[in-house]
Parts: sequence; structure tokens; C-alpha cells
Amino acid sequence: MSNADLAQKVGLSPSACLRRVRMLEKDGVIRGYRALVDERSVHGMTTVIVQITLERQTEECLRRFEARVRECADVRECYLMTGDADYLVRVEARDAADYERIHKEELSRMPGVARIQSNFAIRTVVQR
Repeated sequence: MSNADLAQKVGLSPSACLRRVRMLEKDGVIRGYRALVDERSVHGMTTVIVQITLERQTEECLRRFEARVRECADVRECYLMTGDADYLVRVEARDAADYERIHKEELSRMPGVARIQSNFAIRTVVQR
């Protein structure tokens, strides 16, 4: 959204709106901007939602897993969760064979992994 459109939507002048946006950026409230790319149309990628359960949930086990998952280029997002699984991971793979590689060479070798449950997305319904 352009600054002029945002200003009109919130009822400010464009200059006042830009000052407030810059202040929010400076204060760290706005941490950045990103583009949402339709991976399938660009690269023909498939989204795989992976639930990972660790052997133990100690601070050291969590730290080691999180350090390793940050290094994995195939992981697009990772969340520490409540519930049955410890982590929810979003992976982008070219196809089932590519995901098999990611599963065998990356995810299953991460420290402390006890169980992996994978779900292939059929299509994106909402992405904001």
C-alpha cells in the first residue's frame, strides 16, 4: 500500500502518516517488509507442513534443535508450539522426491528429533 493510500485510510496527511511509519520502524514495531510469492507459479514448489517432536524438551535440546533448523535452507518457517508436536515447520520442496531428500538428509538428522509427521498442502486458501 502506498503512503498516500495509507494516509487516506487512517485519516492523516501523507507527511504525518510517513512520520508515524518511520517512527514505528525506528522503534522496532515495524520490523520489516516482505513480498508474498506464489512459490508454485514461480518455481513449481510444494508446501509441506511438518510437525516435529523432540525426544526431550529441555532448554538445551530446544536450543540445539533451533540452532540447526535455522541453518536449513529448505525450512521457510519454524514455530515452537504447544500441543502434541514441539515444532511446526514449513518446508518448500520441488516434489515428493525432493521432500524425501529433505526428510532423510535434513530433518531426521536434526538434534533430538524423535518423530516427524509431514502433510503436503493441496493449495493455499489464505496467505497474508
